[in-house]
Amino acid sequence: MPDIDQAIEALGRGEIIVITGDRLRGGDIDFALAARHATAEALNFMANHGRGLICLAMRPERAVRLGISLINPGADRQSGRPFGRSIEAREGVGTGISAADRAQTVRVAASPDASGDDLVSPGHIFPLIGAPGGVRERAAAAEAAIELCSLAGAGDMAVICSIMRDDGEMARIDDLDAFIARHRMPVADIDVLLDRLR
Repeated sequence: MPDIDQAIEALGRGEIIVITGDRLRGGDIDFALAARHATAEALNFMANHGRGLICLAMRPERAVRLGISLINPGADRQSGRPFGRSIEAREGVGTGISAADRAQTVRVAASPDASGDDLVSPGHIFPLIGAPGGVRERAAAAEAAIELCSLAGAGDMAVICSIMRDDGEMARIDDLDAFIARHRMPVADIDVLLDRLR
């Protein structure tokens, strides 16, 4: 059952939560983690159990500071997904794809004093640049994760990963009842978050 308060507290402790209610993706659900708490173990968990693309959600002003721009900023052939160019930490990584390397890239990017000089491209972390108006403007997992991390006092960047079922289809929350209970994982629903913000 979604519980915003439990989800916020968990993010503050560096735990992974589930986000539901993304209006732009037909009910897809995501894992989310505060970027400042990224570890090899956490990213490995997301890769194993989420199986989707591991992305780093950030506000537009943070993307500017890191020198990350939208891949397709115009209206031509637009998917509506706000991907920035992929990134890698300039230092402290090997091939870049291991869970430890991706966690390093996330931590470097999430550092308060990070700049574009700390990153190289292309890489194995995929930035998502949130809408300027946040989750109120775009009711999607990236913006919701950023807002939830801020409410938790856990920074303004989040790692998210969409969740697939074992058969390769996108999971729905009912598919994860046993998994969520086993891992005692809080669930945050975007509509409930929007009600809280109002």
